[in-house]
Amino acid sequence: MNDNSAQRHRGDGGVARDLATAVSGLEFLTALREGVQPPAPFAGGTEIWLSEVEAGRVVCEALPSARFYNPLGTVHGGWLSTLLDSAMGCAGHSTLQARKTYATVDMTVSFVRPVSERTGKLRCEGKIIHTGARVATAEGRVWDRAGNVIAHGSETCLLLTLPAA
Repeated sequence: MNDNSAQRHRGDGGVARDLATAVSGLEFLTALREGVQPPAPFAGGTEIWLSEVEAGRVVCEALPSARFYNPLGTVHGGWLSTLLDSAMGCAGHSTLQARKTYATVDMTVSFVRPVSERTGKLRCEGKIIHTGARVATAEGRVWDRAGNVIAHGSETCLLLTLPAA
């Protein structure tokens, strides 16, 4: 990566796709975690960030707050689903070679415990189950500080090869 390519970002602050896919998924995610690359624009709004990255495994941390509450006063399941999708998708991403990308095809989530801002920081681990030529599958779990499972799920991602630049 040269100095010019490191400066090519989308107008919203995210990394341009050609830069994000110029290296392996593991290299790119490591750069995100280390702050070499800026986080995805949604990360700040959702309070979700990468904390651990290795091939086939990613841990995200997240801070629930009242701004994510549903009308009943607990964190909306969509926010927890976003946390799981982030960790599971990134687990798959960590196994990809350069010039590969992915899109979530389906996701299943089971909610085990309610979450509020009093719950505190959550950890979500995504682990790859299988990466093939066209499809990757992953599983994920969300825990609170005490180690209680909050939610768990699985997802399938379609793997795509980008055309040469």
